[in-house]
Amino acid sequence: MSAQVTTAPPVRRADVTGRRRRRRHRLLIPLGLAALLLTTTLVTHAVDQPDPGDRGFLSPVATGDDGGSRLADALRERGVTVQRETDTLRALLAARSPAATLFVPAPALLHPDTVGALDSLPSATRLVLVDPPRRVLAAVGLPMEPAGRRWAAQAVGPDARGLPCPLPELRQLGRVAVGLQRYAVAPGGSAPVRFCFADGLALLPRFPESTVLVGASDPFRNDRIDEWDNRAFATALLGGSGRLVWLDLDGPEPPPTFGNGSSGSPSWSPTPGGSTGNGGPGTGTGDGNPGRPGGNADDGSPGGESDGEDAGDSQAGGSDPPNPLWSAFPSWLWALLAQLAVAALLAALWRARRLGPPTPEPLPVTVRSAETVLGRARLYQRAGARDSVARTLRTAALDRLTPRLHLPPTAPPTDVATAVAARTGDDPGWTDEVLHGAEPETDQDLLDLARALDRLTRTVAPPATDGPPPAAPQPHRAEGDPR
Repeated sequence: MSAQVTTAPPVRRADVTGRRRRRRHRLLIPLGLAALLLTTTLVTHAVDQPDPGDRGFLSPVATGDDGGSRLADALRERGVTVQRETDTLRALLAARSPAATLFVPAPALLHPDTVGALDSLPSATRLVLVDPPRRVLAAVGLPMEPAGRRWAAQAVGPDARGLPCPLPELRQLGRVAVGLQRYAVAPGGSAPVRFCFADGLALLPRFPESTVLVGASDPFRNDRIDEWDNRAFATALLGGSGRLVWLDLDGPEPPPTFGNGSSGSPSWSPTPGGSTGNGGPGTGTGDGNPGRPGGNADDGSPGGESDGEDAGDSQAGGSDPPNPLWSAFPSWLWALLAQLAVAALLAALWRARRLGPPTPEPLPVTVRSAETVLGRARLYQRAGARDSVARTLRTAALDRLTPRLHLPPTAPPTDVATAVAARTGDDPGWTDEVLHGAEPETDQDLLDLARALDRLTRTVAPPATDGPPPAAPQPHRAEGDPR
């Protein structure tokens, strides 16, 4: 007996909708979980990392987690004088004499018009900058640039590049949490630079003292000062001179006001008593324009006459270079996202055979019905799709039973089961389980379900026996046979 396979068994609309919903869930649930995990990580990191612009950040009088009151108390216990200043020009004046250490915990808050004044400090003053941005490094004239930033601060030892730390007070320390921002010499830089703590601390000598760049604020904060050797590191770095000038800015610094040193307001020049007005004894140009701090009008250095090139350099150093998105996150994050994208692509290719419902197509040749049934059954068996087989068998049985029972296709399952049980004499609960029950768990359960459905359909809708006798079987013609 042979048959021409042209259409697939009818499928209920509810079954098609359910399959589409499950396919969407296979895609949306993993993507949603990945997005939730990534968002939670980013939000947690943003909340955990302190913002230098927050009020009280590394302030010697702030007792919060991001404050520096515990560091100030530790320095006072060592006999160090801690002088708090909230204005950059006053801090520069205080740090000039006698020898002191100027601590700038938030260089990013300095105004572009005053940040260059840090270059005017005498060589006997140590300048400590915490995580300075590229703009500040260029404005102060330091031949340095940020070389790489980690996701969080790492505790590292004092050695760097196989060499011991050049600062004797830090050489004997253990691990310190300064490994957040690393530094390197800028292209074309020729100044002698020494590194400590895996490039997390850079030292630029200005004999007898130096300028120190620290790549993380963790050793100075109240919540991290007692971890590792952070306390010993902070007190040794800031307390060596015996006097510390702490620049405490509550937020972005406003533009400087050019006052007169004799009237009480600090002048632009850090020289005590200097003036920026016309005819004053300071370092102004004489035309009403203030000179650069620490300049000398008679030797051609900045602070005397200013030419167009110097003005252009000042403007260029006053703004940050564009910060693209790829540099705002660590490199390992982008590598992880690329791996996830590749994994998602491979998963999509692997599941491509099940992204859509099967499409029925007419066969090019006549195939025996038994071969068609056997081939399709083997495909189902190989895929382990017992649920699809059970759904197809139940749908075909209901399509044959409901017309014989004069029930609409949308009849409730209980009505169909009751009508079939009344015709066959079986228990309505068992009949409902056969027609609308759970999916079979094993191949034997599937075989029992097929036999039960066949018995119900033969009882309610027996096959017709009237009609002409079946035609004699024709010889099978294989595909490509010219006969």
